[in-house]
Amino acid sequence: MIKTLGVKFIGKRRIIRSFTFILCLLPLINLIIQFLFHGLGANPIEYIIRDLGDWALRFLILVLFLGFLLSMPNFRVLFVIRRMLGLFSFFYISLHLSMYIILDQFFNFVEIWEDILKRRYITLGFLSFALLLPLALTSSDQSIKRLGYKTWKVLHRLIYPASILAVIHYFMMIKANYT
Repeated sequence: MIKTLGVKFIGKRRIIRSFTFILCLLPLINLIIQFLFHGLGANPIEYIIRDLGDWALRFLILVLFLGFLLSMPNFRVLFVIRRMLGLFSFFYISLHLSMYIILDQFFNFVEIWEDILKRRYITLGFLSFALLLPLALTSSDQSIKRLGYKTWKVLHRLIYPASILAVIHYFMMIKANYT
């Protein structure tokens, strides 16, 4: 009986993870469909970069909110998707940065460096990415074992300053209506 319950729980975890994975890909699929059918507006490069950045920030905020919910007993089932959502957040952040480098700057790293130094919101966005990079690289179970849980936990607290920088990056970029 106990083995059967364990198998059922593992099956439910797999279903939850699969469903979450598909849901997390929907914004990218939607963006690709809009691109294919010319639905990106007058400035498609800006639209792509902003849309990816918006989704990256949404996922980052969702990960922080899940951290809060996991402290409550009724929401512990969400633990199985938190890491995936964090990695999807980094995925969308990486796409956001890549599209800036590829589509907006055409790999002109001198211009990119000047942008980082000149525009504060780009500086903050780049710093946020730099803080989140070690989190993505150490998100595996093997990293937890290799670093030790306490060290890993301290490292992963970088999500808080990275999130603050990302939100400031977003608001500085908007420059207008903050609603």
